[in-house]
Amino acid sequence: MSPAVEEHTRARIVSDAPHHRPVPVALRYDPAEDPLTVRFEFPGGNEWVLPRTLLEAGLRGPTRRGDIVVWPCGRAQTVLEFHSPDGVAVVQFDSSPLVRFLRQTYSVTPAPSGRA
Repeated sequence: MSPAVEEHTRARIVSDAPHHRPVPVALRYDPAEDPLTVRFEFPGGNEWVLPRTLLEAGLRGPTRRGDIVVWPCGRAQTVLEFHSPDGVAVVQFDSSPLVRFLRQTYSVTPAPSGRA
């Protein structure tokens, strides 16, 4: 059984508020549960699950799959946008922790050939 990967980082919820306070986010990858997805766990029990390849592609250029949009914002930031019946959430991350997390996941479970 491959070990799970966990990375802790902070993100900024983008809103109309004058200040965007950072919130803690746990990035999780458990190949025993699903080797193709990664999880973003936010305070209050909010969890977003997305394809690992979508996150990787979104670090390089704008990409969308279903209700999730990922794109780079300058050289050092990445934005994730989640659409649901309740509305839209836009979250901005420093890219470095996301890249580090993805590298760790691929060291546990290599990408299939032809990945995004």
